Amino acid sequence: MKRLVLSFALLPAMLIAADEGVKFSGSLRSRTEVWDWFESTSNSNYAFQGSLLRLNLTQSKQLFDWQLELAAPLLLGLPNDAIAAGPQGQLGLGASYFAANNLNSNSAMVFVKQGFLRFKDIGGVKGQSLKLGRMELIDGTEVVPKNATLAALKRDRISHRLIGNFGFTHVGRSVDGLQYVANGSNLNLTVFGGRPTRGVFQVDGWGELNVNLFYGALTGQTAKGSGEWRLFGIGYSDYRDGVLKTDSRAVATRRADVEHINIGTYGGHYLHAAARKQGIADLLLWGVLQSGQWGALNHRAAAFAVEAGFQPANMPTLRPWIRGGYNFGSGDKNPNDKTHGTFFQILPTPRIYARMPFFNSMNLGDAFGELILRPGKRWTIRADGHALRLISSDDLWYSGGGAFQPWTFGFAGRPSGNQHGLATLLDASVDFNLNPHLAFSGFMGHAAGGPVIKAIYPNGQNGNFGYLELTWKF
Repeated sequence: MKRLVLSFALLPAMLIAADEGVKFSGSLRSRTEVWDWFESTSNSNYAFQGSLLRLNLTQSKQLFDWQLELAAPLLLGLPNDAIAAGPQGQLGLGASYFAANNLNSNSAMVFVKQGFLRFKDIGGVKGQSLKLGRMELIDGTEVVPKNATLAALKRDRISHRLIGNFGFTHVGRSVDGLQYVANGSNLNLTVFGGRPTRGVFQVDGWGELNVNLFYGALTGQTAKGSGEWRLFGIGYSDYRDGVLKTDSRAVATRRADVEHINIGTYGGHYLHAAARKQGIADLLLWGVLQSGQWGALNHRAAAFAVEAGFQPANMPTLRPWIRGGYNFGSGDKNPNDKTHGTFFQILPTPRIYARMPFFNSMNLGDAFGELILRPGKRWTIRADGHALRLISSDDLWYSGGGAFQPWTFGFAGRPSGNQHGLATLLDASVDFNLNPHLAFSGFMGHAAGGPVIKAIYPNGQNGNFGYLELTWKF
């Protein structure tokens, strides 16, 4: 597969000299992150800087198009003392970058982020395409609804839940493989098969992982365009040998389990937006069931989300959007039986749903409220509140976003202390688009830790995370 990717990455370079229809674009994102992790015996208070430069060459023809994108992540000032012993572990994402890059405080690399060739209108059938090579894959983004409310819900509350590009990190994730798409008048069929790449926290994003990923989705629109549904299935197989699985079993038991992970995930979503004189009301339903093998254990798990919102019509200056809901990811009730019951989040972008990313959706109940203000086209102001509880006190507090190195499982787990209460999270962000090329963002989150966190960090169970970010598109 790696040779296939490099072949398609080199093909555009050969075509450039023969055709003037090649377009160049790029972006530079630079972010300074400040972490005040829950009080630890190691350094839990630090700042570092990360940047990501992306350069694109694209060309579109009648029967095919291609893209070559290079990525250059740069990490500066990573903390060398923010990894604690025992369950306290890595104290924020600065520690995760440091651990993933051979314990270097400064790291950089250049690699092929995307390099693919897409054949269009295969067999003369409009809307049918086949893409081969390295690309980004984000579940739930196969169709962009014309309805603005539905489009925003898909972008912010549906996509990235199970498969994402981990775009918040300074490296990200790609996939190597084949993607088939068939677009009809009201239906879209998307099928993918391939492997995820290295990356996320590790600046070297060249190689593949010994993980197979299969995804298929059928998406449809309602007659008036006010609703959308999707049915999907995901196959995930992790064949990496010598990688210790993260679950609630004893360490000795997990070390003895050398069997692979093979999990099927089946689910769907439904979105609806109703415009009335008083404003726009929306509803989001999402759910999955999982089955398969978690090493030597049977795997049976589930997750769901129920959310609703309202945009009042009588406040045109601020254009508020009030939302709330509940997200559930099952936990394992008995670490000593033959069934693994923890919802497996596969390869998500967890920061979309955990804006202070100290948790993910595994073994978690998240009751949240949200207020978005849009005073003009350039500004977006958002504030969230979350009540976070572990579903099973016999399971772990999980974090992370899935496999990104051959030797690292990708999900971390800390003991629950037989407690349910994880934290209350309050966060706020401001996004300002100066023009189509330059944007600024700021974020601050505060987590008041509950009994689970207090048992692990007895010296201080409150944490904070903030950043300032600049994005330049050219």
